Amino acid sequence: MKISGAQIVIETLIEQGVEMVFGYPGGAVIDIFDALDRSRDRLNYTVSCHEQGAAHAADGYARSTGKTGVVMATSGPGATNLVTGIATAYLDSTPLVAITGNVAQSLMGKDSFQEVDIRGITMPITKHNYLVQDINKLADIIREAFAIANSGRPGPVLIDIPKDIQVGECEFIPGKPNGSKYKTRVKEEELERAMKLINEAERPIIYAGGGIVSSDATEELLQFADLIDAPIGSSMMGLSAVPHDHPKRLGMTGMHGKLAASKAMSMSDLVVAIGTRFSDRATGNKKEFTKGRKFLHIDIDPAEIGKNIPAYVSLVGDVKQVLTMLNDKLEKTMRVEWHNEIEEVKEHPDSRLEMDDSRLNPQMVIEAVREFTGDDEVVATDVGQHQMWVSQYYKFSKPRTLLTSGGLGTMGFGMGAAIGAAIGSKKRTVLFTGDGSFHMNMNELATAVSNQLPIVIIIMNNNALGMVRQWQTLFFDKRYAGTTLNRRTDFVKFAEALGATGYRVEDKDNLNDTLEKAFQTEGPVIVEALIFNDEKVLPMIPPGRSIKDVIIKG
Repeated sequence: MKISGAQIVIETLIEQGVEMVFGYPGGAVIDIFDALDRSRDRLNYTVSCHEQGAAHAADGYARSTGKTGVVMATSGPGATNLVTGIATAYLDSTPLVAITGNVAQSLMGKDSFQEVDIRGITMPITKHNYLVQDINKLADIIREAFAIANSGRPGPVLIDIPKDIQVGECEFIPGKPNGSKYKTRVKEEELERAMKLINEAERPIIYAGGGIVSSDATEELLQFADLIDAPIGSSMMGLSAVPHDHPKRLGMTGMHGKLAASKAMSMSDLVVAIGTRFSDRATGNKKEFTKGRKFLHIDIDPAEIGKNIPAYVSLVGDVKQVLTMLNDKLEKTMRVEWHNEIEEVKEHPDSRLEMDDSRLNPQMVIEAVREFTGDDEVVATDVGQHQMWVSQYYKFSKPRTLLTSGGLGTMGFGMGAAIGAAIGSKKRTVLFTGDGSFHMNMNELATAVSNQLPIVIIIMNNNALGMVRQWQTLFFDKRYAGTTLNRRTDFVKFAEALGATGYRVEDKDNLNDTLEKAFQTEGPVIVEALIFNDEKVLPMIPPGRSIKDVIIKG
């Protein structure tokens, strides 16, 4: 039976197990949206306020569920509005399939209305992308796109479908969901070298990244840490991989990491890096970071091995599978002296930094919010000081409960991600944001209201671009160029204008009562918490420096 290209898109998405599409309609995808709407009993969709918000929602959906996110947009500006969201997914290894419409092939290259070469634009920020030129290949291209998005290191794939392909017809032969699984092939001698390195170490530390979460390898990680008796530090992307109360957990390392975690890293003689890429914010001065220690790097992407930090030994493969191989071979080791050293670092007064509790502060807000949330409720953040405070103070217990833009650092990511997570998890979601970040995509509150999503939005309002202001305070002689916003936005009235509920907290005395009201309210809720504009994220290792230069006092 012949069906249209637009119908083939929908049938193939359903075949691949897709349950939700995020997007925004337009002339170049009107046929696909028509087919999508007529199949709504089998495949649902959500229309955002802006294509960037839709891309972040598909990303948040993917991160929180482990499924592939799907976003759809029209040609021209619709497609280019996806770019920031695609780049965000690419840097954080999120499986995403972006489908764009385009002008008919006969009109391409002629500056036609809303024509743009989105394939060329997104080539550097996708694992692969396609321009469909033959309707007979459309279904297989979509299937291949899902396979690529999920194989090896996950990431985004783009499919650009011209108008004539959408309206044309051909025979559709149903297929099956892509069930291929990555098979790690590590040589025995490589495992032996890794084990020898581990066994010879006196002070090993595990550095866990987002690959642990992507691979669902928490159980294997904790077993590995127990076998080699090593503490666990993490990148920001790996924070939710280890329960906050696990005895071997030290927390986030790096520029704004926990002092004990960064200090332990500097004291180690072996770093076992798992599913992480050693970004500059994690390492600081690389010469100091690598001095006196060896690195065992485990990652699914061979391009990451040695890219930033030289690996003494490397194991390329899915981290869950590699850890299973190691755990099957390792014998339990006790490192009593190293354990005692770590405990001393953890108990040092500088490792237990707390904020001034004489006024409402971010630590107070975050810890109070945690009292109202369950272990499996998802937390999304935007980017800036609030993101670091959440990384430091929120007690994560389960994987896939932290959604944040780590690689690209995308302000405005949080609102869309929270929408995607609320839809995907079917549970209440919390968004921590700042007044600067929230202004970037605050329009998506209308999407949350339209869908009556249970999202509690905590806006830490310091009337400034806080992280940049902190750098200006510390490194630019307090010249606050462009960071004192002086905006007069009334977030409570804004919430009410869009059909949500709004609350404001100005002091610590009414914090808990306000949060109790907010968490009992149905639908989207904004809680604006007014904080001091010179509150700092500490500790802080200055850019390009080492733990020796850490700043612990504002």
